[in-house]
Amino acid sequence: MPLKNVEHFIQENGHLPEVPPAKQVEQNGVAVGANQAMLLKKIEELTLYIIDQQKQITQLQQDIKKVTGGKRKR
Repeated sequence: MPLKNVEHFIQENGHLPEVPPAKQVEQNGVAVGANQAMLLKKIEELTLYIIDQQKQITQLQQDIKKVTGGKRKR
């Protein structure tokens, strides 16, 4: 799911997609195994977002070098 969609979901629902809201967890508890699997999935999603962002940063750095001729201001 694109980060913009995740942000919109959180704004509307107050929690991450596929993660039960805190009130539900307080009232019903949590199945430890299912919760662990969900957390691992969220870690994987975060890792993929970070990889994508790093690619974007690297591309932006290359673009800046092209524009500035490789010179850095201090």
